Amino acid sequence: MKVIFARPKSLTDKKFHYCPGCHHGIVQRLVAEVLDELGIQDKTVLVSSVGCSVFSTDYFDLDSVQPAHGRAPAVATGVKRALPDNIVFTYQGDGDLASIGTAEIVHAAARGENITVIFVNNAVFGMTGGQMAPTTLIGQKTTTTILGRNSEIAGYPIRVSEMLSTLEGTSYIARVSVHSPKQVRDAKKAIREAFQNQIDKKGFSLVEVLSACPTNWGLSPVECLGWIEQEMISYYPLGTFKSEREVK
Repeated sequence: MKVIFARPKSLTDKKFHYCPGCHHGIVQRLVAEVLDELGIQDKTVLVSSVGCSVFSTDYFDLDSVQPAHGRAPAVATGVKRALPDNIVFTYQGDGDLASIGTAEIVHAAARGENITVIFVNNAVFGMTGGQMAPTTLIGQKTTTTILGRNSEIAGYPIRVSEMLSTLEGTSYIARVSVHSPKQVRDAKKAIREAFQNQIDKKGFSLVEVLSACPTNWGLSPVECLGWIEQEMISYYPLGTFKSEREVK
């Protein structure tokens, strides 16, 4: 019998714990596929975040480190400097990266650390109860903005990719989504480019992935796909914001 589908070697056999319709599983599979295809599983180190992805260390069959909340870029910096021949990446949500970890990500990018960052943006604090995140859209209802985010009170959502792309130390910055088959394919290309940049010693790379959170959005998994298309992408446009070379 011909095998047309197989679990990536860079993933363990453990089942994902994520809520139905959550996109973390898709993103982690894409990362694992890229690691397999580049042949770098044995020398890759995962630095995971605090949040829904806190159990990433159980799902990736890699050496890994679990840092304090928001500190993944700082820990990844230390690992990469101590083991410069290894491939080091962080896997972070928007609450971890864009809130408590804002200073960490900005300065790692500004220094041009040769690491790869996978940034999953679902516009809400998923693990701790659905509170407003720095990426929550204006008018979006959360458990701490029950009438919708108000810019006069809570300010405006942070466009992380656009912000980091202005820094001299960044090599590759892209925003993708996984709400359709085409977008999944495009996301994998971006993730591959980010890891290839690290292999080529080009410096800091980040891929932001727009992701669904059905539980905290109060929508069905199918409705979430439409919300990403109609609401998130209008504020967080997809595309490559910075690249040192043309991505094929």
